[in-house]
Amino acid sequence: MAAKSSFLDKVLGRIGRLDPEGLQTVVQRLARERSFLETLFNTIEDGVLVVDEQGRIVYFNQAVTNLLGLKPHEAEGQPVTRHLAELNWKELSARDRAGGQQVVRHEFEVNYPRKRFLRLYAAPLDGEATGSSGVALILHDATEARQKTFDAIESERIQALTLLAASVAHEIGNPLNALHIHLQLMERELKKLNQTAAGLSRARLATQKRPRSQTLQGGDDTADIAARLEKYLSVAKGEISRLDYIVTQFLQAIRPTPPQKKPVSLNDLARETIELLRPEIENRGLTIEEKLALQLPSAPLDPAQIKQVLVNLVKNAMQAMTRGGALTMQTGAGHDGVWVSIADTGCGIPKEQLNRIFEPFYTTKKKRSVLGLMIVQRILREHGGLIKLEGHVEQGTTFGICLPMHEWQPRLFEAPLHD
Repeated sequence: MAAKSSFLDKVLGRIGRLDPEGLQTVVQRLARERSFLETLFNTIEDGVLVVDEQGRIVYFNQAVTNLLGLKPHEAEGQPVTRHLAELNWKELSARDRAGGQQVVRHEFEVNYPRKRFLRLYAAPLDGEATGSSGVALILHDATEARQKTFDAIESERIQALTLLAASVAHEIGNPLNALHIHLQLMERELKKLNQTAAGLSRARLATQKRPRSQTLQGGDDTADIAARLEKYLSVAKGEISRLDYIVTQFLQAIRPTPPQKKPVSLNDLARETIELLRPEIENRGLTIEEKLALQLPSAPLDPAQIKQVLVNLVKNAMQAMTRGGALTMQTGAGHDGVWVSIADTGCGIPKEQLNRIFEPFYTTKKKRSVLGLMIVQRILREHGGLIKLEGHVEQGTTFGICLPMHEWQPRLFEAPLHD
């Protein structure tokens, strides 16, 4: 570039002495240099955007078109803030006029033409000089790097969960086994107690003609005691099942298995989930409404894992509602995928908490599962699916998941033909 600048300086110094033929040669050389620079700028992956001192777009390369959706010959002359609303042009322009080393770095997200995370560098065109002749904006697509960072953080969380779950499984597993054995012993003793009560009842029937003061009352008392013990035993077994469910959740979170996909109807999985949980839903005093699509194409899914996703989401919705609440499950198909949504009429989720809802130990309700949503997110990621959450305070929560209808297959390039 130094040689090119020197050439231009020499030409400007003697442009008045050039004849038409010499001037034509200079113009042709400048045109070639312009073509060279345009080819160079359109080849690089980073976006290059030039803005004049008024904040209007003067030039942008092909990468900017891909990143921001700008159309050539239409965006030129428009204010840059129309396409980069996150850019603080007033502050940037003030720094440009002040001069000095004023390189600005900024990070933001864009949703059009697709959701991307961009890193922006801004530098004045006139270097460190005071005044303003425009600003050069460099846009770097940092989406992949950011995703790798998130994946690394999630991997660290999984490793921490692995150690924690192993400890929890060891510490809780032994007492659970002991409790289970003692409950079995209690069941045996309860059977003996019931047999004793039955014997006393038969003895009472045999002595019905005796005076009232001489009849046996022990059978009735024993039957009452047996009934109470059976009730207590049922409660204890339920609590052990709940603890076993917690341990199972930990193990599922840290030991993911690859999905075994086959063509499945999402409607069938939705119906099976509803029928499985219907007794619990009705016992809680809740209602459920099914809005399943009439014709829903099959999709490559792991039935057990997707059913686990639906069970987790429905249980999460149930725990967010009180008696009288309503749960709605709806299915449908889009251009290249099938979807299901689960909506509740519970307390909702504040907007500032939406970004944290999928963290392993974060929950907005005391009774919500702390690992269920993490398992849901992992299963959907392995299926190539997406999950969307809409929550508003006092307006309920809606979880929507979308699953691809076609499994991506890698394409192999043909081997070159040899003579």
